[in-house]
Amino acid sequence: MAVKIRLRRIGAKKAPFYRIVVADSRYPREGRFIDEIGYFDPTKEPSVVKVDADKAKSWISNGAQPTDTVKNILKNEGVL
Repeated sequence: MAVKIRLRRIGAKKAPFYRIVVADSRYPREGRFIDEIGYFDPTKEPSVVKVDADKAKSWISNGAQPTDTVKNILKNEGVL
């Protein structure tokens, strides 16, 4: 099972809001997920990000691969 840490869009049309989730890579973007580790709101200025660093580090140490966007978010938050 290939596990990814990725964004899950839950916002309305023209108002994006994302949850950072751990999911099997075979599931669709808004589909089933394993764990929720934070959120990202790009509509605010500056963007609002909240990440549970302990959960993120735990999942990465267990083999979960963050997507490029999530990797940038985690680097900016000091998790990676």
